Amino acid sequence: MTSSELAEILRNGENSGVEFKRDATHPNDLATAIVALLNLEGGRILLGVEDDGTVSGLSRLPNEAAEWVANVCRNNVQPAIIPYWETIEAPGGRQIGVLTLPADSPDKPYKARRGHAWVTFVRIASTSREGTREEEARLYQAAGLLRYDIRPVPGSDQSHLDLARIEGYFRHVRAQECPALDDSAGWQRLLLNTELLRADRDKIACTVGAVRLFGKRPSRFLPQTGFTATAYPGSEKDYAARERVEIRLPLVPLLDANSATLETGAIDEAMYFVRRNTAVEAWIDASGRRQDRWRDYPLDAVREALVNAVAHRDYTLTGIDIELSIYADRLEVVSPGRLPNSVTVEKMRLGYRATRNELLKEVLRDYRYIEATGLGVPRKIIRGMREHNGTEPDLVEEESRFTVRLWATRSTVP
Repeated sequence: MTSSELAEILRNGENSGVEFKRDATHPNDLATAIVALLNLEGGRILLGVEDDGTVSGLSRLPNEAAEWVANVCRNNVQPAIIPYWETIEAPGGRQIGVLTLPADSPDKPYKARRGHAWVTFVRIASTSREGTREEEARLYQAAGLLRYDIRPVPGSDQSHLDLARIEGYFRHVRAQECPALDDSAGWQRLLLNTELLRADRDKIACTVGAVRLFGKRPSRFLPQTGFTATAYPGSEKDYAARERVEIRLPLVPLLDANSATLETGAIDEAMYFVRRNTAVEAWIDASGRRQDRWRDYPLDAVREALVNAVAHRDYTLTGIDIELSIYADRLEVVSPGRLPNSVTVEKMRLGYRATRNELLKEVLRDYRYIEATGLGVPRKIIRGMREHNGTEPDLVEEESRFTVRLWATRSTVP
C-alpha cells in the first residue's frame, strides 16, 4: 500500500471493505472482523487506527504485531488463513499495520472462535455481526458445500410433481425406460435415485430442484421460483407498463414422443413474453426473398440470460422472483443473489464453468437449454450481441443480485 492509498482510506473512513482497529484489540474482536470481511469480498484491516480515522499507531514493534496477527489468523479463525501483512508510516510518523484479505477466498464460510464455539460473522456496511442461519446457508452454498437444489421441501411429496412432465423428460428427453404412470413405487425408486425425491427422516419429499423443474404448482412451496416480467414504454420503471405478468409454471415443458411441446414451461413462457414485446424487422434480400429477425436482441442471447438466471440464482433468498424487464432501450434479467464462490464477472466473460444448482443445470442441459461446453455467456450473450447490433452487454454483480443487461439499437436492417 502506498502513502497516497493510505491517506485516501483514512479520509474515506470505514466501509464494507475497510475496518479500523487499535492494535490492542482483543484477539476475538480482530478474528470477528477478519471473518466478516472474508465472508463478503475481502478487504483491509488497519491496526493502529481509531474508529474515527485518527492514527494512534502500533503499540508493538512491527515484527511483534505481525506475529500476533498471524497467531490470531491461525488460532482464532477457522479455517486458518495466512495473512498478507505490511506496516506503513502514516502521516505524523506513526506506524500502522495493514492486514489485506483476498476477495476470492475459497473456503467460505469462515468462522471466528467464541469460547469453545465457532461462529460465522458477516459484513453489513461497516459493521460485523453474527450471521443468520439463512446467511450461513448461502455461504455454504456459494462455496459448493451445500447443494440447495437437492434439499427436501417440507410438506411436499410425489403427488405434487407433474408426472406426465417427468415421464416426458425420462422417456423422450433422456430416452430411457421408465415405469408405467400407475406404478407409484417404481416412480419413487427412480426419482429417489435421480435426486428428484429425497428421504427426509421418515418421509419422502420432493427436492427443491424437482419442485422448480416439474412441480404442479412450484410457487406453493417455493414462492421465490417465478419470473416477474414487465415491459415498460420508456427507459425507466413506470406504473403504466405495456404488459406485466407473473410466470409461475414449472421450468420445463411437457413433451410428446416427437419432442413437440404440449404445455409450455416457465423459460418458454418468458421467451414468448420477450417476443410479444420486442419488434421484428423485415427486408428483401438480394434474391428477392423476405428476411425477418428480431430487431433489438438476438433471441439466443435473451434465452441464455434467462436460463442462467434460473440455473444459478440463489434459491435461499425467498420471496424474490427473477425480474425480466424490457425498456425502450434495453432488456434486463435480474437474478437474486451474488455469483457463486470464486466466480467473477471477468471469469464469466471468458467461459468459466461453475454452478450453484447442479441438479437444475443437468436437467436443463438435457433439454438443451444449456450448452455442454459452458460457453453460453461468451458465445451467445457477448458475441451474439456484438454481431447483432455492435453493443456490449453489461454483466453487473451487486450486493444481493446479478444483472444481465442487453442494449437495443435501431435501424439494424442490413
